[in-house]
Amino acid sequence: MLFPLFLASNLLTSPTLISQDFPNTQQEVQPLPGELDQVPVFNSNSPELVQGEGILLSTFPEEDKSNPEAHLDFAFNGRFDIFAHHVAKPPNEEDLSTLYLGLLLHNPTDETVTVDILSGASYLSQPDAPFIELPSTVENPDGEVYAGPGSRVMDDILRGKRHWQFPSQIEIPPESNHLLLNAPIPVRPFDPPLNGRSTYLRLESDGEVYAASLAQYAPRTDQGRERSPSLSEWETLLTEGNLSTPRDRASTPPENTEDITYGRVAGVSEGSKWESTVDVDLNTVEEAVSYGLSTLVGGRLGTDQVQTAPLLVRYPDTAYAAHGNYGVEYEVSFNLNNESNEDRNISLALETPVKTDELSNGLEFLDSPSGQLFFRGTVRVTYTDEEEVEQTRYFHLAQHQGERGEPLLNLNIPPEAHRKVKVNLVYPPDATPPQVLTIKNEHE
Repeated sequence: MLFPLFLASNLLTSPTLISQDFPNTQQEVQPLPGELDQVPVFNSNSPELVQGEGILLSTFPEEDKSNPEAHLDFAFNGRFDIFAHHVAKPPNEEDLSTLYLGLLLHNPTDETVTVDILSGASYLSQPDAPFIELPSTVENPDGEVYAGPGSRVMDDILRGKRHWQFPSQIEIPPESNHLLLNAPIPVRPFDPPLNGRSTYLRLESDGEVYAASLAQYAPRTDQGRERSPSLSEWETLLTEGNLSTPRDRASTPPENTEDITYGRVAGVSEGSKWESTVDVDLNTVEEAVSYGLSTLVGGRLGTDQVQTAPLLVRYPDTAYAAHGNYGVEYEVSFNLNNESNEDRNISLALETPVKTDELSNGLEFLDSPSGQLFFRGTVRVTYTDEEEVEQTRYFHLAQHQGERGEPLLNLNIPPEAHRKVKVNLVYPPDATPPQVLTIKNEHE
């Protein structure tokens, strides 16, 4: 199956809009309350298309390394996350050797460090999670609906799952390395020879650790068969290797607000979760009110709010911030209050409006959205029904640029009553921001 470069290719630069008329929606947008937490995230996404062995991202110290500029010297301690999202494509299509992705953790201290793996998932595009065409909205109670490895990984993380290859806890002896992941990205027998892997882990350590993501082609046995690289081979690559090439297109500086090239991330971003509580007085909502998700420079939707996670350390030719907030969990709690003497019927939807910085007449949507998908992933909705019983539902969404969202929830709220609704999603890496959560007043 053809593997579309799930690299959110239209996040690399500001996308060109499809030529269509925008209906006037008069849809108000408000900044999303809350902020990102301070959990550091090992964020390995550049080069996304890997065509050479080498270091993808290393936060190891530069001492005793052949290429010190490839190491960012950042230690994790306590809660931290690891995100790696890469595509393998052979530079020579006659050589279909398997590329391996390695994740190393290093304990620099003189005491054993324990690392708890709270949740973790890693999937290939082929055969684990191929890109398939799905309806815009599908109920997904068991996590069996997905399109692409980013969609599937973030669904598992949303549900708190931990895959079999990740133990619940690891112990790293003093001044030692631990091979956290040693996973293939095979390109044989696919046509074209292209494949990708998405990985996300939530961890907690009781001491300092460094981390690295590395790319290496499968070594051969004496019989010429491929085998997995050993820990010592990964350690040699880390010590003697340089950054993987060719590199991605360089990012434009933050002060450049025209023709933005966002670039892809290779560094440590700050922020794993955005928690928000939104009080909505339904009497003030004439038609609809929306709240931005993953807003970014060049896509603030008129709110002046940039939710992009800042980078604590980065390589000079990579993104200046974690545009897209891949792997960030959004938890938005709505307090819906009806202080009137009439029933209120409301709906809740996630939508993908046309990306813009300024709004002149409300959010803009396309009459006939088509082309590349801008969002594919799972959303969880938790709410109290009319019997005051808590309900939880999961939906997989697939939305194009400028696509209005179908209602995920319809609620009747009696006079002088209130309802609570909570929305959780882990922003998938093959999506293009921004999106909005919309509360709409459904008039009878």
